[in-house]
Amino acid sequence: MDIMQLVEQAKDTATVRRVFGEPIHHGDITVIPVARVAQGGGGGHGQGRGEKGEEGGGSGGGFGLSATPAGVFVLKDGDVQWRPAVDVNRIVIGGQIVAVVLFLTVRSILRKWARRR
Repeated sequence: MDIMQLVEQAKDTATVRRVFGEPIHHGDITVIPVARVAQGGGGGHGQGRGEKGEEGGGSGGGFGLSATPAGVFVLKDGDVQWRPAVDVNRIVIGGQIVAVVLFLTVRSILRKWARRR
């Protein structure tokens, strides 16, 4: 595969459909799901001589895509409301990090206090 073909395919995947899902209708309420999308890609090509003097060359490339839920837009009676998605895993990990930092800080303070006595 050519590097330029890879770049073109990467551009084709960056569409609004990746961020906004298909609207869901239920009675007079419409829900539009929304996601955070991040993508990246890269590639390269090179030529040169090996240790024994032989000619060589190569090329390569890669592409990555990540999507996480952001929330939904709720349309009802001409009014639009944003309802964010709650990532419980991120909240739990954040709480654990705060607890560890708090524990290490208290331990450091208690050690200094004990040395002064």
